[in-house]
Amino acid sequence: MKTCRVSPVEPGTRPELAGLESRIASARGRISPLYQVLLNSAPVAQGWEAMLTAIRQQTSLPPRLRELIILRVATLNGAPYEFEAHVPHALAAGMPRAVVERLRAGPGPDAVAGLEPGEAEVLAFTDAMTRDIEVPDAVFAPLRERWNDAQLVELAATAAAYNMVSRFLVALRVGH
Repeated sequence: MKTCRVSPVEPGTRPELAGLESRIASARGRISPLYQVLLNSAPVAQGWEAMLTAIRQQTSLPPRLRELIILRVATLNGAPYEFEAHVPHALAAGMPRAVVERLRAGPGPDAVAGLEPGEAEVLAFTDAMTRDIEVPDAVFAPLRERWNDAQLVELAATAAAYNMVSRFLVALRVGH
């Protein structure tokens, strides 16, 4: 087992972080290993919490679609900690366990089985953003037909944000 490359901040050990820790715990229910590492930089932890709260709780995307993106990004980036953290959210959003397990297995011929209309196109978009950064017009066009501008921004922001999360987790070995 690999150890985290940055020392986590034990909640309650730095009085100057008490307010921030309280806000994180209120929003998240606890201070996870991810946030314990982020607390090494209060401005980063504060900004991270604000952005990820907006992505997860304030957009118009259906929760199942949001979790589909998050699970796919976690799989593509080899971030099992992030994947496991979001399985309960995906299940609570109505994603069948079989779909979760297909997402865990990664892209493949069975990856689209059990998806709702439009979800395969969102996975293709997520794959392009994560693997290649550039999204081909042919991948974007089906999204344009289904989603409005605000939702397109939210789809892209969700994939981008969780690429940030997973890459942070993997680079610093958080949760290993």
